[in-house]
Order: sequence, then structure tokens, then C-alpha cells
Amino acid sequence: MKQGKNFMQGALTWLPYLIPSVIIYVAFMAFPLIDSLRLSFFSGNPTGPKVFVGFENFIKLFTVPENAARYWGAFKHTWIFFAIHMLVQNCFGILFAVLLTNKTMKFSGVYRTIIFIPATLAVLITGYLWKLILNPIWSEGALSKIHLEFLAQPWLGQESTALLCVSLVSCWQWVGIPTMMFTAGLQNIPDDLIEAGHVEGAGGWTIFWKIKFPMILPVVGMVAILTFVNNFNAFDVVYAMETVNGAPGYSTDIIGTLFYRVGIAGQHPVGIPDSGMGTAIATITFLVLVAGVLPVLRATQTKSE
Repeated sequence: MKQGKNFMQGALTWLPYLIPSVIIYVAFMAFPLIDSLRLSFFSGNPTGPKVFVGFENFIKLFTVPENAARYWGAFKHTWIFFAIHMLVQNCFGILFAVLLTNKTMKFSGVYRTIIFIPATLAVLITGYLWKLILNPIWSEGALSKIHLEFLAQPWLGQESTALLCVSLVSCWQWVGIPTMMFTAGLQNIPDDLIEAGHVEGAGGWTIFWKIKFPMILPVVGMVAILTFVNNFNAFDVVYAMETVNGAPGYSTDIIGTLFYRVGIAGQHPVGIPDSGMGTAIATITFLVLVAGVLPVLRATQTKSE
């Protein structure tokens, strides 16, 4: 009884501070999510009344050849986009974090700031600047002066290189986020464990894989989850560097741009948005995210325990 009374007294203290955040979360996160799930079962007529059509939007998405081709193409490109971020952005994030937490590293604060600065810039601005840099018309003169004129290629105009370039630009901009998270995780490792490893004769490579990496595994899992979610919701970097049509030839089309074209802007040449089809794409993306996040979260948290 006494514990229950203390809990109620404590709840009355913190509950008033929690209510505003719960209201904001429900209004701007939970309700739109649930409503988008509901809309995926209705027709997407923008002018007439919404009609319940069941799974028709999902069936049309996967059975109509043009819709299926666009969806599976965007789905594949999103996975490639995510894989590049995992291999480049997060691996460099761990590398930078290890270097920045090395006690022999001088000016680590300056390097940390330099790495993080791109993440504070607007994606549209950095995307447009990189679009100019990668344009051979703009870069050929400067590259010729340093005898690198062979690099003056239409990187964003070739289907074979466009998605890779967009992905690498995104990695460059956001590498500061995982770097800071990994740095915080490494700084929380007790020095006694590191010293014990040195006493046992372990080298830097062994200490990282046997001591440091297992200790920051929950952080690795969280970074992987954030990368996964953000990449499947990505839109602005493709919009800034290419077009919402995923040019050239849909080679940079990802789930975010496909959803925008179908559910908001309307597919060319009709140009009429289909909210039903768009929310069907959003619903499938939500299910993919849940299916990907839960196993990673469970695996990393279980191993850490």
C-alpha cells in the first residue's frame, strides 16, 4: 500500500509534464500513421468521396506492370542506398570515433567539429552544391589544372553511377551523426578494461574487436536502425541532386520519391495524385521498417546483456 501511494504521489508530480508531449506525439505521429493505414484501404480519388476498396490498392501496386516495375525498382534502389550508408557512412563513423577517442590524438575537438559541420547544413543546399561540383561543365577547368581531367564525367547523368554519387554525398553529409554516437559509446568504456587488455599483451586491433566493439554493440544496433529508417524515408537528397522522377532513367528512384510522385504530386503524364496508392506504399514501407528494426534491436540488446 505504501509503495502504491508513493507511486501515485510521484505520478502526480511528473504526469503534468508528460501530457503535453503525449498530445503532440499522438497528434503529429500516432494519428497520421494510423490514418495512413486506414486510407490505404480506400480509393484515392482526389475530387470524389473516398470509397472502401479493401486490398485493391495493394493488388494494383503489384499486379499492374508499370506500377510493379516502378515499385520494385525503387525498393531495390532503397536497399542499395541503405547498404552504401552502412558500408561507408557507419564504417567511417566508427573509424573516426576510434581516432577521436584516442588519447594521443591532438586537436580532436577541431576534427570533431569539422566532421559534424556538414550535418548542420540544409540537404537542399549541399545537394545543389554537389550537383554543381559533379557537373563536368563546372569542374573540368579546375580538374584540368591538377591533371585530373579524366574525372570530369557526367556522374549524375549516367545510370551506372548516379545512385552511387547521390549515396556518397548523403554519407558525407551525415557521417557526423554516427561518429558522435560511437564516440559517446567509446568514451563510456571503463579505462580499466582497456588497461587490462594492454597488460595481457593485446594490440589495438584485438582490444577493439574483443573489448570496445562488444561494449558499444547497443550503439551499433541503434545506429543501424536509425540508418535503416532514415534511408527508407529519404527524399530530399535525391530531389536536390536529381529529380523526383529518379533521373536518369529511374536509376535514383527510391521509396521516398516514388511515394511523392504517386501520393502527392501525381504520376506523369496524368499528374493526379492517388492517395490510396500512396498510402499503400507508405503502409508497406512501415511494415518493412518494423520487420527490419525489431530483429536488429532484439539481437543487439540481447548480446549486450
